[in-house]
Amino acid sequence: MPAPRRYLRKIPRGTLGLVIGSATAFVELFYVVFGGAALAIPALRRPVFAGARALSEVERRRLEKYLGAENATDYTGRRAMTYLVPRCVVGLFSAGIFLLVGYGVVIGTYVAYQKTFGEWPGEGDVSDQIATVLLGVLLLFLSVQGLLGIATLERKLARHFFGPSKKEQLRRRVSELATSRAEVVEAVNGERRRIERDLHDGVQQRLVALGMLLGRARRTGDPDHAADLLRQAHEESQRALEDLREVSWRVYPIALDSDGLHPALEALAERSDLPVHLRVDLPERPPAAIETVVYFVTSEAVTNTIKHAAATRIDIEAGRDGGRVRVRITDDGAGGARVSGGGLSGLARRVAAADGEFSVDSPPGGPTVVTAVLPCG
Repeated sequence: MPAPRRYLRKIPRGTLGLVIGSATAFVELFYVVFGGAALAIPALRRPVFAGARALSEVERRRLEKYLGAENATDYTGRRAMTYLVPRCVVGLFSAGIFLLVGYGVVIGTYVAYQKTFGEWPGEGDVSDQIATVLLGVLLLFLSVQGLLGIATLERKLARHFFGPSKKEQLRRRVSELATSRAEVVEAVNGERRRIERDLHDGVQQRLVALGMLLGRARRTGDPDHAADLLRQAHEESQRALEDLREVSWRVYPIALDSDGLHPALEALAERSDLPVHLRVDLPERPPAAIETVVYFVTSEAVTNTIKHAAATRIDIEAGRDGGRVRVRITDDGAGGARVSGGGLSGLARRVAAADGEFSVDSPPGGPTVVTAVLPCG
């Protein structure tokens, strides 16, 4: 799905999340006032903190579902009570903005009704009409900016109070490393299977045909026929060498090791069956491991495009993105590619094994954009 469409789909969800947060703010304000007073009684502290944690869990789930903010769950009741204090204030601000928006909608509806069916200033008061419209647009803009600010503040508050503890960070990192290790093993096994398939379907078949031609040349008693068979055998050996060179290039191109990523991508573009437009902006060479991943992501994406996309053009862009390397492969094919597909899922595993990010944007009808972002540190 294109980025603008994804962004537009997030707007109603985020707005609904803010509306819910505005409503819960009144409950939280009541709880903070009376629950805070109850904390003066030692016997009531535990149930007050338990209630604060229940309310905070509602907020945490709301932020996760509607605003995409994931946070840890191992916070204490005391921390939850502390969180509710600024959270109810932010929610009340949000409620105030929605009330202003509602008031503006009512006034706008009234003005539109008066303009259509009732009395409205005549043509001589056009300046008043323009001023009213401009004021409405300005208030709408300020309201939108206010809601965006509220959403950002909501995320920051939750991250501050619910942010993962050291124990949670360690647990997540161990989980990521375990997943990464499994993905590395799967990526290596996938590469082995691909190499075996290329050797079996290509080089091995050429060598079998070469052996048969040489055998026939040895058995024939006709010198002219033998010479023709030897000529065919020579041509078959040349094709076998080309296939073997192709397989070895896909295993690891020599240009990548000796000259760097840019020359290796240039060689890849030259050997492609489709026109490839290459743009590389890497003032400094990335680490060898990152160059290898970028090259194989590009190579496999180009191969998939040639085989499946019915494209007429491929664009490759590689460059720095802060402390990371970003490569983007775009084609004008039929689209419909999915990360779950065989080739692309292998690329996703290879990128994940290097702590990178991998995405595919391929709506039906195209274009398809494959992006990989890898850390250089």
